[in-house]
Amino acid sequence: MTTSSFELTRRQALAGLGATTALAGCTPHAEALSANSFPAMSPEDELDHIAYRLLFHEPERATSLGVDTGDYAELRGKLEQQSQAGQDAYATTLREDLERVRARDTSGLDADTRTNYEVVESAYATAVDGFALPYGDIPVGSWRVAPYVVIQNVGTYLDMPRFMDSTHPLGDTQDVEYYLSRLVQLPSVLDGERERMIAAREMGVVPPDFLLDKAIAQMETTLADAREGGALLDPLLKSDLQAATTASRQAKQIITERVAPALERQLAELLVERRAAGSDPGMWSQPHGEEWYAWSLRSSTTTTLTPDEIHQQGLEELAALHARMDPILREIGYTTGTVGERMQALSEDPRYKFAEGDPGRKEIMDFIQEQVDWIKAQMPRAFNTLVDPNLEVRRIPPAEEPGAPGAYGGAGSKDGSIPGRFWINLRTTNLHRKYDLPDLTFHETIPGHVWEGEFSNRLPLIRSILAFNAFSEGWALYGEQLADELGAYDEFKVGQLGYLQSLAFRACRMVVDTGLHSKRWSRERARNFFVERNGSKAEEVASEVDRYCSWPGQATGYKLGHSEILRQRGLAEAALGEAYDLKAFNDAVILGGNAPLDVLAKNVARYIDSAQA
Repeated sequence: MTTSSFELTRRQALAGLGATTALAGCTPHAEALSANSFPAMSPEDELDHIAYRLLFHEPERATSLGVDTGDYAELRGKLEQQSQAGQDAYATTLREDLERVRARDTSGLDADTRTNYEVVESAYATAVDGFALPYGDIPVGSWRVAPYVVIQNVGTYLDMPRFMDSTHPLGDTQDVEYYLSRLVQLPSVLDGERERMIAAREMGVVPPDFLLDKAIAQMETTLADAREGGALLDPLLKSDLQAATTASRQAKQIITERVAPALERQLAELLVERRAAGSDPGMWSQPHGEEWYAWSLRSSTTTTLTPDEIHQQGLEELAALHARMDPILREIGYTTGTVGERMQALSEDPRYKFAEGDPGRKEIMDFIQEQVDWIKAQMPRAFNTLVDPNLEVRRIPPAEEPGAPGAYGGAGSKDGSIPGRFWINLRTTNLHRKYDLPDLTFHETIPGHVWEGEFSNRLPLIRSILAFNAFSEGWALYGEQLADELGAYDEFKVGQLGYLQSLAFRACRMVVDTGLHSKRWSRERARNFFVERNGSKAEEVASEVDRYCSWPGQATGYKLGHSEILRQRGLAEAALGEAYDLKAFNDAVILGGNAPLDVLAKNVARYIDSAQA
């Protein structure tokens, strides 16, 4: 980067220019991605065009996938516009492309291409209905549904420092320019969120007080950090590029003089909301809450199941899993009390605890690596088609940990430049036990999220973008099951208890999420259900329950998706008899890609037909 280009960026930042610039009109490729820009296209080209039109509104995803290159390189310097106008523009694009997809005659296309169109139609139809709701942060082929635009686990104030550190590349001078460009836009993104926060509050939508207390504390931490430059400046300071060193002085000025005041404005709004907040945790207490929750369940499960149906299924699955846990508990000497009480007692056994503090954190990281090494070696026994994921394990940033789950993970970029990651919450080592960390590792890495993502990244771009909560999380639970079936706990019986408790935990989620948002459960009742019925750790479920309050519906997709994959496996076994092959079935599911559950069923049906031929 030249000195003059740095100076232009600096002057724009100080003058406020570019801060409110939406993607449209600020890139030479805007017209190429307009609604009127579809020439006669092959289905493959049409789907790619639709994909880039989506990424036009979510350029951070383009960076995450590694496709902000060539004609689309300028996406690397853009941010999603969080203002209402920006979100309305996004919704318009989705409606236009949904109409186009529905108009395409797919009858003569091959099965894979028909599947691609079915997936886009499902994702876009659900998202369009979500954007029609009067408030909230609506996912498009993603896993998080959020009625509150900024809260303890939602918002740019949390996402952007992590994204800029772990995902935005700093490989050359151009990347540094794009880094500064994103920093310049960041204040307007924060103000756009604030605009929507105020609009929601004015219609009576106020998050519960306990979520606001967490969000305020985290916002104060982020703000104090930004006043010094902090996490948003660190990637430039850590870079070996001379351009980054030069840019760091200007970046600090942008962060401290423009980003920090925007964070102050968000904090002020959170404090206004706090004064108006009540304590009811569920969506039933919010305007249009029943409608919002019904949509969030459809988005999170890709089904039309009602809250009552999901609640009852959760209770039934929980009972079945506890019936499997009981004999194992008896075998290892835990014979008195309910399954939940005995699992509580097991959690206090010092043999299965990690050390406290940093020594325990290192112990946990080493333990995870051992599980990854073992499961990698087993994959040829479970799949015909293999991948070798680029994977790293990282601690969730400490500022994010109080509002974060115990862990999360996902695939790397489509081009392989960004690894798949397993993010582990280490705010306290007491969150984890030696008998439950193996299944958590298998869930987040291999054969779970990172493994599945490697296959999705081989599909056409739009399929790499679109993901469905029930499939993503159902597959990750199925990955836990595969690890068990491959012998993960043959010599560690208590580890199988951890795996079964993990499944039972997801059944509890179905009960608790619907209890909170539909049956008017209190926060305390929700926590106690986990602790008393499943023996979950109180500290873990405190954060979990709060997560369900800010991501309504999301938690129901895990066990529903897992149960549907198992149902499809049962259908394949019954139909094929001796011709059934586990590796072929697993390939059929994962090669079919991340999909709504009805599309998954079609993929399995095609596998059965081909195996019978």
